[in-house]
Amino acid sequence: MVCRLLHKFCKLALVGQGCLNSQILKRRVHYVQGQSPEPKIREYFYFIDHQGQLFLDDAKMKNFTSCFKEKDFLVFFFKRLKKNNTDRYQDFPYLSLCGPERNFIRCDDRPIVFTHILPGETTEDGDLLSYNWAGDRLTVPFEPENVCMYPESGRVYHPAPQKMGGVGLVRSVLAIELSKHFEFKDGEMSPPTSFTWNGVLYELTNELFDIIEKNPV
Repeated sequence: MVCRLLHKFCKLALVGQGCLNSQILKRRVHYVQGQSPEPKIREYFYFIDHQGQLFLDDAKMKNFTSCFKEKDFLVFFFKRLKKNNTDRYQDFPYLSLCGPERNFIRCDDRPIVFTHILPGETTEDGDLLSYNWAGDRLTVPFEPENVCMYPESGRVYHPAPQKMGGVGLVRSVLAIELSKHFEFKDGEMSPPTSFTWNGVLYELTNELFDIIEKNPV
């Protein structure tokens, strides 16, 4: 089971990277990093990959060495992330306003990518999901009953703040670990029906399917 899931995630990562490259080539958007379309306003352009790493959109090499790692910056950036409801750069569906800077963002899947599970401060608090490599400074409560595996891609998702789209991707390494706790009562070709966490069996709501389908990648 886990080996099959691992193979599926690896295959999806390769396919996704190919699709990503072709999309970028097809949707080349003209901009200049730091451009000033009006007085005292600067515009920058970013990309978030399926591991939750943040890059300048036009960076030629996108890997761990070239992503942004400073936690103060990541917290400042992601706390201001919201949908791009402006009439500028619709190929960048998200925006982070940082003072006089407009930071336009596009992503491989979702802008919020959950990277780690952290224990709550007390046993009563429950676990937390940390996102986009900011450790315990960017977290949401872990909701075991609302974890879902989208059948068409095999990717795993979890609720995210509404202003950030309402759904976040679980990065592949963590998703494989979580997938060990899924049960597939309707067969492995169908979405999982339940999830066991810390000895508790949760019936999955799969409520995120509707959000994912209305807002495809």
